[in-house]
Amino acid sequence: MKLEKRSSGGEELPSMQEGKPAKSKPVVVYIMILFIAAFLLMALSFLMHQRSNTEALGQLQNSVSTMQEVQSYQEKIIQLQEEVTAAQGAIEDLEAEASQTQKDLLQAQGEQQALLALYALQQQYSAGDYAACKETMEAMEAAGYETLLPKRIEQGVTPPSERYQQLKDAVLDKLEARTNK
Repeated sequence: MKLEKRSSGGEELPSMQEGKPAKSKPVVVYIMILFIAAFLLMALSFLMHQRSNTEALGQLQNSVSTMQEVQSYQEKIIQLQEEVTAAQGAIEDLEAEASQTQKDLLQAQGEQQALLALYALQQQYSAGDYAACKETMEAMEAAGYETLLPKRIEQGVTPPSERYQQLKDAVLDKLEARTNK
């Protein structure tokens, strides 16, 4: 039986074998088409993903460059603020120095006025005008010049504050002597 089947089946086998490849060939082609389509879809998805990544990287680079610009501006602002602070400190120092200079100038002017009044007092005393001396002394005391007269001076010269006191005592003695006569 086996022989018969082989001999008789030998003719049938090619027809059966011919039918199977005919059925499997369209399935293989269909599967290949599906794989190719899947591969193309994966490739398309990969390209789209790459493009979106490239766009995202571009946006990130723009953001980074913007942040770098902002940081450089902030550094400039900090530097300018430090310069402003230093300038304000310098201004305050200069204002304090100017104020001190102004005080020194006013004191020097007051001292000069006191010395001029002392000189006038000496001239009046030398001229013997004791009434004018008294008026000058009262004016000096009213203006506070007697306190502005220097207390020390070069060696060998009487300090102006002592000279004023000497002249005051002498004038008062002379006026008192006149009134007692």
